[in-house]
Amino acid sequence: MSTNLMEFDVGGMTCASCAMRIEKKLNKLDGVEASVNYATEKATIHASPGITSRDLIEVIENTGYTASTKPIEDNLSTLLWRLRVAIVLSIPVILMAMIPALQIDYWQWISLALATPVVAWCAWPFHKATWTNIKHGAATMDTLITIGTLSAYAWSLYALVFGTAGMVGMRHDWTWGRSDGAANIYFEVAAGVTMFVLAGRYFERRSKREARAALKALMEVGAKDVAVRREGVETRIPIVDLRVGDHFVVRPGEKVATDGVVVEGASAVDQSMLTGESVPVEVSVGSPVVGATLNTSGLLVVRADRIGANTKLAQMAKLVEAAQSGKAEVQRLADRVAAIFVPIVIVIALATLGAWLALGFGVNIAFSAAVAVLIIACPCALGLATPTALLVGTGRGAQLGILISGPAVLESTRRIDTVVLDKTGTVTTGQMALEGVVGPVLEIAAAVEAGSEHPIAKAICADVDTRLPVTAFENVPGHGVRGYVDGQLVSVGKANFVGELSAELSSIKQAEESRGKTVVVAGRDGAAEGLLIVADQIKPTSAEAIEHLTAMGLRPVLLTGDNAAVASAVADTVGIHDVHADVLPEDKVDVVRSLQTAGAVVAMVGDGVNDAPALAQADLGIAMGTGTDAAIAASDITLVRADLLGVAEAIDLARATLRTIKTNLWWAFAYNVVAIPLAALGLLNPMIAGAAMAFSSVFVVSNSLRLRGFGRDVRGAQR
Repeated sequence: MSTNLMEFDVGGMTCASCAMRIEKKLNKLDGVEASVNYATEKATIHASPGITSRDLIEVIENTGYTASTKPIEDNLSTLLWRLRVAIVLSIPVILMAMIPALQIDYWQWISLALATPVVAWCAWPFHKATWTNIKHGAATMDTLITIGTLSAYAWSLYALVFGTAGMVGMRHDWTWGRSDGAANIYFEVAAGVTMFVLAGRYFERRSKREARAALKALMEVGAKDVAVRREGVETRIPIVDLRVGDHFVVRPGEKVATDGVVVEGASAVDQSMLTGESVPVEVSVGSPVVGATLNTSGLLVVRADRIGANTKLAQMAKLVEAAQSGKAEVQRLADRVAAIFVPIVIVIALATLGAWLALGFGVNIAFSAAVAVLIIACPCALGLATPTALLVGTGRGAQLGILISGPAVLESTRRIDTVVLDKTGTVTTGQMALEGVVGPVLEIAAAVEAGSEHPIAKAICADVDTRLPVTAFENVPGHGVRGYVDGQLVSVGKANFVGELSAELSSIKQAEESRGKTVVVAGRDGAAEGLLIVADQIKPTSAEAIEHLTAMGLRPVLLTGDNAAVASAVADTVGIHDVHADVLPEDKVDVVRSLQTAGAVVAMVGDGVNDAPALAQADLGIAMGTGTDAAIAASDITLVRADLLGVAEAIDLARATLRTIKTNLWWAFAYNVVAIPLAALGLLNPMIAGAAMAFSSVFVVSNSLRLRGFGRDVRGAQR
């Protein structure tokens, strides 16, 4: 059954437990499959046609959160003000508690006056979220913070009013661990924890905003208006009014308004915002150009071919956003832990309180240890571990012209040991040039090749201005083309497709192929009459790319439909030792499958329609963005630029992102495994526990932000 894809911005989430609650509620609906991402603050939902967006929004709102199809306003400025007030008021409270020399008469009452607005106003978002969750029978990170801070505040207020803590001249020492003073107060815990958690949450949100900046910049980089020519008149109009087929003018220094083809002029176009390459590309009449790229020199007139959501820029943004909204398998484990984390921590805190009391220790020690357990536990780090790294990694990839389709791709890159490379358009430029003709066959060959989109066909037709009429044209993939010209069946392609070669033609063919040329046979009515000699140029960076792939421990394999001589010549030039030549398009997938059967974990790199099945079969499919839509759709990674160095860089970036995720998860799990027992044993002052909890989330996000520095030096390796 078909489903509708809907996305909502979700407001009010404060930790991974929130995301898991919303996801669980949505997935209880029949016909709904939902994924809620805490880092991106988005809900991605596949729903049956009968379910409306209003139905889904109501479920999210009834769970205690907000949802909208439009971006929800970021409250970062309000959060910053709460943090500033908390810092100003909390630091004196902390200093007085830690330094006995500052404990003047009535210092405890001064602490009460300073801590009260911190606990009441600065911490209000935590209390509000806790109350909302309680009404829905749930507990989240905010629940732990609220219970911890209010308990510390209430205990201290009780000690002041009903105990001996309010007496003039009261003093107490501050310790890193437990303390058993009868007059102890914990205003520094209530205020300090609030300050530290606010600081952690502020830096977390600001970092998440920075992590999304790459995608936002990508989506906003296009031109806002365009000079269009209609009926001979040039008019500047908003970009939204541009139509397919319009001719628009791009002057030096202006951005290309949308994807199209140059119909007048010549220039150099800077494509660095799409491909990461700083060297401008020369374009002239007939050259395709991509929207949002920068015209650096000459005047261009471009015919608009794609607009709006169909442009390459929009498709890139959609791919990156889809990848960022997904969840890796490792994250699903963390989510399951986060879903039950808070209730377990509350149970541990109660058990800690009971254990200390049962062992005969004072209420102060028992209370301090229990509060520390509540405050130090941090499911936020678990929830942020994968999505923040994915946000930054995929965003940085978009800046470098590398589009990663989803989280599962990261796991695939770790296991890859073999890279299969299609020759034409991948290792070579795919721009064939006709270098020689043997026999009077050029005109008849050009006539039938005009119906083919193959690079060899374009090379043969390039130098022929007039075309002979052709009937019954047929393209036989992997063999050649044929059709009737002047009543005779003309065939162009491989020798066994055209007809038997004479000794002279056979000798010439062998000699040219030994030099790495591609030789096409042409003939009529089953008799070979001549040869067309074409050559493809190896990309300048291909040899360097193969060197990098080999250095990464990957085995490169060349796969091509060309003959063995041509394939070997190319392979020898770039340094590939494993070659599969004379492979028909339908057999490429069999080569990939045979490598997998032999135990290899295969990445396939290609750009043509005939590469799509092999890309889909491979453990990891990498498509050149200059290739066909079919190849791109079948791939896991798309390279916007047609540079083989991008393959090594893409795998390196994916692996770096996966390493970051694993580091984050290790920290998140290890932190809680170590910190909670320390707190339960009374070895952590609750305020120090609050600082550690805030630091754990900041560490995870900061570690992910390191991926923004991923890039290439002159050798194409990671800086």
